[in-house]
Amino acid sequence: MSLTLEQLNTAGAADALQLLDGLYEHSPWIAEQALAQRPFRSLAHLKHALAQVVRTAELDAKLALIRAHPELAGKAMVAQNLTAESTNEQNKAGLTQCSPQEFERIQQFNTAYNERFGFPFILAVRGPRGAGLSKKEIIDTFARRLDNHPDFEVAEALRNIHRIAEIRLNDKFGYVPELGNLTWDALEELAKYSDPGFAEKGQLTVTYLTDAHRACAERIEFWMKNSCGFDEVTIDAVGNVVGRYHPATPGARYLMTGSHYDTVRNGGKYDGRLGIFVPMACVRELHRASKRLPFGIEVIAFAEEEGQRYKATFLGSGALIGHFNPAWLDQKDADGITMRAAMEHAGLCIDDIAKLQRDAAQYLGFVEVHIEQGPVLNELDLPLGVVTSINGGVRFIAEMIGTASHAGTTPMDRRRDAAVAVAELALYIEQRAAKDGDSVGTIGLLNVPGGSINVVPGRCQFSLDLRAPTDPQRDALVSDVLDELARIAQRRGLRYTLEESMRAAAAPSAPAWQHHWERAVDTLGVPVFRMPSGAGHDAMKLHEILPQAMLFVRGQNSGISHNPLESTTNNDIQLAVDAFTQLLHQLAEEQQA
Repeated sequence: MSLTLEQLNTAGAADALQLLDGLYEHSPWIAEQALAQRPFRSLAHLKHALAQVVRTAELDAKLALIRAHPELAGKAMVAQNLTAESTNEQNKAGLTQCSPQEFERIQQFNTAYNERFGFPFILAVRGPRGAGLSKKEIIDTFARRLDNHPDFEVAEALRNIHRIAEIRLNDKFGYVPELGNLTWDALEELAKYSDPGFAEKGQLTVTYLTDAHRACAERIEFWMKNSCGFDEVTIDAVGNVVGRYHPATPGARYLMTGSHYDTVRNGGKYDGRLGIFVPMACVRELHRASKRLPFGIEVIAFAEEEGQRYKATFLGSGALIGHFNPAWLDQKDADGITMRAAMEHAGLCIDDIAKLQRDAAQYLGFVEVHIEQGPVLNELDLPLGVVTSINGGVRFIAEMIGTASHAGTTPMDRRRDAAVAVAELALYIEQRAAKDGDSVGTIGLLNVPGGSINVVPGRCQFSLDLRAPTDPQRDALVSDVLDELARIAQRRGLRYTLEESMRAAAAPSAPAWQHHWERAVDTLGVPVFRMPSGAGHDAMKLHEILPQAMLFVRGQNSGISHNPLESTTNNDIQLAVDAFTQLLHQLAEEQQA
């Protein structure tokens, strides 16, 4: 018989502790402290309570928890001294059937890891889907994490311990995140399509209107029609895949949602795409229940957001608000193919692009689910975050100009070193952005043209990327940074050139729509955490005509994104689907009131 929350909430202290036995390896103190927070509103609430006990514990207690775990394919496994839970997990990952060569390599890693960190390597070997990692994935992760900083690796070990406990809790409660699994599997399948030159390397790259891009569109279209029950599915004039689930009453307004399906080069499987498949799962459940809402649902898989093949970022969502620039059609990609030719080859009707502009009066608003693309939720052991605003940003391309001179004969007090001046500016940006809390500043490009090891740099080309949650905060940051740039140049006897290359307004979440997400997250028993988005999203474009709000989903591997290590779990995806479902229920109640 599977455990239930009612049993856990009503059991005596000793019995409740016994019910949670084995979650955290040889560490019953975690469950004991978490049980003081009963009653638990949901399984997600229980998981969070357990994680917070560990998060607030002393470092010695955390290290003791890590050291209580056995090595992977280690001596305890060979001697059959593992707990039942660890035996099951290592068996599912195939570690009990290692070849002699694999076993030897893992043992070498175990030794090196223990010598470096002083505790065993911890990995949730059942993985983000709960079905088990391959031995190759385990060995590759082992090798990668050996290079981590010790403090970082403590945190990474604990995050994996929480994932192990989550999967064990699922087993105890007989809980299967069915829609999380369904969505996770669909994202895996979509990731099979990749552009030439990357597909051969096992890398995911899908740029605008390539064969892989068109295959993704066709696959999404097929799923919308045949698996999810959308009433209308079309691929529009810019390549967006548009699925519409009709309202209960003809003529009612629609909720617009979605995200992009193109990727950066050698990117991840969840950026953008998660925001397509989460609402698709919700529509699927409505269709299976033969249920209609007082409003329709329009899910849009935007064809282009990343600006990788052509310099036309947000092309897919921009077309819906009338922001398609005809001059883009003459842009050429790296192979000399114009956008016009690519669109014609894909069978898109360029003359129909203007017809894509939406009438805001026909919509309630726009919501978007997105993987966080950052470490915050991961570090806080929180599965979901409610976005307060999408940062506004300004970018510049600049060059500092001094005098190139001999590195050996030019005294330090007589140099006009362009690179050192930019380095000084970078340090100032780091300090100035930190004063605002949510502001960020980056010099991502830094180049000394024709540089030489024995020459003081006379020129330094660099970029500036300055972002903040509101336009006044952004503008104050920009003003201070540019003033400091001028002061540095004057003090060092340098000059500079500066060209603004991009300016984007901040997109604050509409308060009522942000509140919908907050209520949805709270209903799941998960703490409501509010955070800005440092990255741009399609919601920024729709913000110009519709109220919008976003929900972030925790990423694994420290929240890394635009990277093959980008990942999330079936459980976190399930919570995103559940939150979206709650939002739909709230809107339905509003419309019926």
